[in-house]
Amino acid sequence: MCSFGFLKSFLSGEPMIVMKFGGSSVKDAVSIDRVIKIIQERLPLDPVIVVSAMGKTTRNLLGAGALASAGKPGEALEQLAAIEAYHRAELSQLVDDHGNSVSLLAGYFSEMQDLAKGLSILKDFSPRSQDAMAAYGELLSSAILAAGLESRGVKAQLLDSRTLMITDDHFTAAEPVERTAQARMRAALLPEIERGRTPVMQGYIGATLAGATTTLGFEGSDFTATFVGAALDVKAIQIWKDVPGLMSADPAVIPEAQMVPAATCDEMAELTYFGAKLLHPRAVWPAAQKRIPVHILNSWRPQDAGTIIQESAVAPPQGVRSIAFKRGLALLHVVSNRQQPISEFMKGVLDVLDRHRITPDLTALSSMHCTLALDANLPFERLLAELHRLGAVEIERGKASICLVGQGLGLQPGLAALALGAISDLRLDLISQGSSPNSLMMVFDETHLEAGLERIHRQFFERDTGA
Repeated sequence: MCSFGFLKSFLSGEPMIVMKFGGSSVKDAVSIDRVIKIIQERLPLDPVIVVSAMGKTTRNLLGAGALASAGKPGEALEQLAAIEAYHRAELSQLVDDHGNSVSLLAGYFSEMQDLAKGLSILKDFSPRSQDAMAAYGELLSSAILAAGLESRGVKAQLLDSRTLMITDDHFTAAEPVERTAQARMRAALLPEIERGRTPVMQGYIGATLAGATTTLGFEGSDFTATFVGAALDVKAIQIWKDVPGLMSADPAVIPEAQMVPAATCDEMAELTYFGAKLLHPRAVWPAAQKRIPVHILNSWRPQDAGTIIQESAVAPPQGVRSIAFKRGLALLHVVSNRQQPISEFMKGVLDVLDRHRITPDLTALSSMHCTLALDANLPFERLLAELHRLGAVEIERGKASICLVGQGLGLQPGLAALALGAISDLRLDLISQGSSPNSLMMVFDETHLEAGLERIHRQFFERDTGA
């Protein structure tokens, strides 16, 4: 239990922050050393550290699991050995006396080897097994970071998120059991801070009440960070990445993309949902509910201001904040067979999606026709049998979307005309404005994506720059 003195200072507004470091920020010993310096500078703010796996470790671990389940245990063990050698080498560069850490890492790799051998017998790499294997990436990186902090005089306390982030059993995309997880986090983290220690925990991973390891999905470490921040009512949440912050578009596609210094939670949620890879799609909501600002910062340039994400806009709507996009979409068309009322036809389509836990990017409904924009990699064969009971079904692949996002964007006359004017020679399959006050979304052939994105970005962000 926390002492009265600590609880009093906590409630009175003493500073406390969460700092999350992504995989590219901890990819090797040099990067981790930079991260340690960033943490040291913020020790007066009582940080809780959340860390991702190093670099591409998660992908490599899942690759080893896939090899094992495909009946190639030798290759799987070789891949695990390469992962172990890399982590040991980076640890040795970071810490001189690393005996305890080596033992901890060795234990993790022994468990991974046992798991790989089991998968080679079962010939099945289920979502549950995928989570069990993938979780070791964060366990390894957090152990190395904690050792590095200790070696530089920081009193670090390594914690296992599988005992804190309690989730349901939806493996590979688990949801927290909110009250239980928050209670465990407060009980474990606050006493460590009271003792003057810096907690280090893993993002992305959790466990069910029964102890089965789970993961939270793509960029789940961001969600871990904001969930922890909300549980502790911290003053701020810092998400450290290898990018300057939110940009007006993906700079890998639009080199002229501009830095966006501030955004609202609503804007960020829509951007991530419609394709921006900066944060986990759900990451902003725990912070928004507690009105905690989220700062996106660059671990390579820690002096830069980055982007701040806050609950609501301070100023009135100011146009397009940023542009997101998605490749690899498909349009699913369902035409009613007229054997049920229109209301039941629409409900039937949405019920099928709900049973398969599928959320469309865009839904267009008319009296007899429903069109859905979906991830083209979904197992459509599982949907078709059920949808055929409602009517004729057709799938169009090779689609992409562009989504313009800005607070109150839908209230600005003429904005849609400007966007459509920029791509007037491209055939649109779907367009949506009004379902959200903050976005305008278009779906068309994927072959036109780069041209469409470049023209729309120029229309809204480059007209006054002489570009």
